[in-house]
Amino acid sequence: MTALSASEPSRDCPLCPRLHDFIAEWRQREPSWFNAPVPTFLPPEGDDAVRLLIVGLAPGLRGANRTGRPFTGDYAGDLLYSTLISHGFARGEFKARPDDGLELVGTAITNAVRCVPPENKPVGAEIATCRTFLVPTIARFPNLRAMLALGSIAHQSTVRALGGRVAAYPFKHGGQLPAGGITLFSSYHCSRYNTNTGVLTEAMFVSVFSKIAAFLQG
Repeated sequence: MTALSASEPSRDCPLCPRLHDFIAEWRQREPSWFNAPVPTFLPPEGDDAVRLLIVGLAPGLRGANRTGRPFTGDYAGDLLYSTLISHGFARGEFKARPDDGLELVGTAITNAVRCVPPENKPVGAEIATCRTFLVPTIARFPNLRAMLALGSIAHQSTVRALGGRVAAYPFKHGGQLPAGGITLFSSYHCSRYNTNTGVLTEAMFVSVFSKIAAFLQG
């Protein structure tokens, strides 16, 4: 098995029956949508170029589950990709479509859970099962120096994927900790709910990326 095949679930991945059935239902309702495990979004230069890996929670129903590209098609992507572009981690113009021509720069984006969960809430067994793809995803990138976990669930799964104990690496917005040979940064998730309620402001989100950019330039 290659590193690529180990890190990417098959289109009809059966490992989480609830998620598999949910996607099957949406394939019936919206046959033109992607409706499958969403693959990691890579820079055009490939795995060797990746120095930063961003880990979200899971695809949004009408976002990545519809478009097939992480954080593409719903509000969270607007803030994420505009911030990536402004910090040099992406180039082009984000138009919320997978064919918009936007390219990542030295960065890859994946999710702790690759399939859309009902009500955007994966259960613990699904998070643990999908970590069998997160671990080899991290291992794909020989020049990886930093990871950014968006939200506490992604943070905890990333810590476990790196071989750490969650209690030793508590989630904190703006956190920066050495873990598993890389440096793990953490942020509140850039969801519409978090930004609408003031849990996460644009300035707070930008400050995390400023820290990451400074770290990678150091």
